[in-house]
Amino acid sequence: MSGVAGSDEDFAAPSTFAPLMQPTFRSIWLATQVSSLGWLMQTVAISWLMATISTSDLMVALVQASSTLPAFILSVFAGALADNFSRRRVMFAGRSLMVVASAMLTALVALGFVDPWMILGFSFLIACGGALNDPAWQASVGDIVHRRDIPAAVTLLSVGFNTVRTVGPALGGIVVASFGLLAAFTVTTLTYLVPLATIWRCKWKVRSSPLPRESMRTAIYDGVRFTAMSSEIKAAIARGTLFGLASIAILALLPLIVRDQLGGGPLAYGTLMAGFGTGAVFAGISNSRFRRSLSQERLMTLACVACAACSLSLALNSSIAVAAIALALGGAGWVTAWSGVGVSVQLASPRWVVGRTISIYYALIDGGIAAGSWVWGTVAENHSLTWALEGSAGALLLVAAAGVLFPLRERCDSEPDPLEEFDAPAVALDVKPRSGPIVVKVEYLISEKNLEAFLDLMSERRHVHSRVGARQWTLQRNLQKPMQWTETFRTPTWTDYLRLNHRLTTADKQLDERVCQLHAGEHPPQMTLSIERPTSSARKPEQSVLHVPRH
Repeated sequence: MSGVAGSDEDFAAPSTFAPLMQPTFRSIWLATQVSSLGWLMQTVAISWLMATISTSDLMVALVQASSTLPAFILSVFAGALADNFSRRRVMFAGRSLMVVASAMLTALVALGFVDPWMILGFSFLIACGGALNDPAWQASVGDIVHRRDIPAAVTLLSVGFNTVRTVGPALGGIVVASFGLLAAFTVTTLTYLVPLATIWRCKWKVRSSPLPRESMRTAIYDGVRFTAMSSEIKAAIARGTLFGLASIAILALLPLIVRDQLGGGPLAYGTLMAGFGTGAVFAGISNSRFRRSLSQERLMTLACVACAACSLSLALNSSIAVAAIALALGGAGWVTAWSGVGVSVQLASPRWVVGRTISIYYALIDGGIAAGSWVWGTVAENHSLTWALEGSAGALLLVAAAGVLFPLRERCDSEPDPLEEFDAPAVALDVKPRSGPIVVKVEYLISEKNLEAFLDLMSERRHVHSRVGARQWTLQRNLQKPMQWTETFRTPTWTDYLRLNHRLTTADKQLDERVCQLHAGEHPPQMTLSIERPTSSARKPEQSVLHVPRH
């Protein structure tokens, strides 16, 4: 697959449903919808069970928090697993945990154990399985489908879930009302088995690295560092986190709205959730058309306004029909917002780190959703539902205005894949994979007329090398020979030095060539590789034989 960007037209042309032509993506996507159907039924059952056995508004709102908090806690770790191990196996492990936890919850409900904290605990455990599965599944999208289909595939993930949302809650309400809570929990457990079997059956090719796996600490550090250095990913995460915190009041407080404001039961709750899903499906299907005619920032603003209108409408009316229409508008805004920020993170992440960037994205937005569930639940309990919903509407308008500080960047192609082609330089010592730290120095001769251009390129080079693993990057000028400049950076080990060079893209190599063109020497810039050696008496025996090579 070429790392060269295609034209804007080629990238935007595929329809929302184009990725479904790929059999593996289609199979897992369909199986995921079956699982999502069960999860939505289970959410209705758990939310309604909590509303009937607990008098605390906060406990009801915490059902949403218990299902999102694991992603905040575990996603970064799960993302590092997804980038270092088989993403398919990580998905299988996460799905297995969901099946086991759901089966245990079903058994306890059958035995009559319905303590509120027990319900929250198993909801949390099921969500832990999802937290392991989701980053690996999202990261696998780019491995399974063509690069140009990634935006459509990310949109389909939202469309699929929200399509199921149109029938899942209503079906959950019917099952709970007609057959009882135990039937809903049993059916959910069975639906969780479907993607487990599909993942076991499906296999897809993943580009393997010739280098050994990173340690978990290094993998997490590199993922956090790359994310912190990408303004595009940071903007998407910031807007997503704020949007989740502000908008979750709609879903977190909906059981209370149905019970206290609309005077309905589980069937009414399911029907309103279906209205929310209907709006989401319409927006998802139209997403490709919207992306061609409106900028991503404009779509995000419209999504915030739509959700604010939904929240305000729920606060001011007592009609189920009006509430259903408002929730359809809110659902449209919901899927538009999440599709936009999700696509931004996917396209800005190269394959070697995409699991970690997505996991950090999930961790922070789900942390925002969990915090929002607690905030709006507390406001509803201490003041009123109306106050909480009106506060949510006002916060959503502020999120729309936050585009001035954190605008979503328009991108028409994904981050190019690394070349993964690098011939390690010959060294005079027996360097082991874990030998280090490695110090890299590159000397340039730069004339005064090229100085400004050189500094601009080196600023860009610092960014490029630092985000793929270089540490303590510096640029020094020789006081006695002003034309001589030295670039210096470190990597923890020799393997990390090799890994850094394997992560460079074609564009990064072209940057190196542009820097070399400014070099005034007769020979190319001289690179020196050194290994740091401790001078204390406590140094390890094998380190005492390592000497700095001369050049």
